[in-house]
Amino acid sequence: MPVDRLAVELWHGVRFRSPLLNAAGMFKRGEGYELVSAQGAGGYLAGTTTASPRAGNRAQKVLHPFAPYPRSGAASNWLGLPNPGHEAVAHRLATLDRIPGCPVGASVAAVVAAGQDPDAAEEGLVSGLQVYEQAGVDFLELNESCPNTEEKASEEESAGEDASWDQLALRLANLRERFLDRRTRPLPVVVKLSCDTPIASVPRVIGLLVDHGFDGINLGNTSVRYDALRDAIDRREQSLYDHFTRTFGGGLSGRPLHGPMLDLVRAAREAVDRLRPSKPFAVIATGGIETAGGVAAAQAAGADLCQWYTGYFDAFGRYGHRLYERIYDALA
Repeated sequence: MPVDRLAVELWHGVRFRSPLLNAAGMFKRGEGYELVSAQGAGGYLAGTTTASPRAGNRAQKVLHPFAPYPRSGAASNWLGLPNPGHEAVAHRLATLDRIPGCPVGASVAAVVAAGQDPDAAEEGLVSGLQVYEQAGVDFLELNESCPNTEEKASEEESAGEDASWDQLALRLANLRERFLDRRTRPLPVVVKLSCDTPIASVPRVIGLLVDHGFDGINLGNTSVRYDALRDAIDRREQSLYDHFTRTFGGGLSGRPLHGPMLDLVRAAREAVDRLRPSKPFAVIATGGIETAGGVAAAQAAGADLCQWYTGYFDAFGRYGHRLYERIYDALA
């Protein structure tokens, strides 16, 4: 598959043979690299993983609640970050036979379990970053916005109150001191936020990330704006959508997020261009990527890379293992 014409090089030498790769959540156990590299993906992202193994969510006798809305190009999930833990996945990634142009990344998160000391959760996160660094991954993604853990997310929780941003600033400062400033090699670390991030907050967030030495931003994770996005769900699927969001909460992914994501990417690119960081800073687009047109629109908005999840599965259902080839041919 001749994709060299689409190659993207970031962070002084990490080469992606195309701008499109899987989003976090697809390969929770660090599996699948051989599959997506053979399909033609521009890169690979494992996780999201946590310090301790997680079984994921169970409610109403349902393990890992998930609902697809195929007519809407969307899906809801409340999986709860099931994963075997940082160390297990890092060990698996360390043994991979790498394909040139398909770098390996890992997504990590700090989840504070009921009754757990937040400092212990942060300690586990730092340890995870360290084991992935030792495993030789090419980049890391810090998941700062996952509505799919034990507590149901609400629309109010995504509103971006000042207190939330202050807490984020404190976490970023701590990670700079405890990991970024101590990296033994120039390992890029990107921070992933929600598609519900307020546009007005983007310049402040970009400033924080640049000041603390992070290497990029991913916009963004799933949405909990259930009412605002309901009209984007086909009327024949709205009853299922209403039942899922009322029963489980979780996050909405797929086509309804494409427009909000593009707005956030434009704001992020404008903020980065104004700041002119002293080292490369990437903007990554996630949300509603399902076609070559979606990739091109994200690039036009300022994205360096694109990640897909719901769109990947829809494309795989249509085109099988030629799904990346179809995207690349159309981009040409």
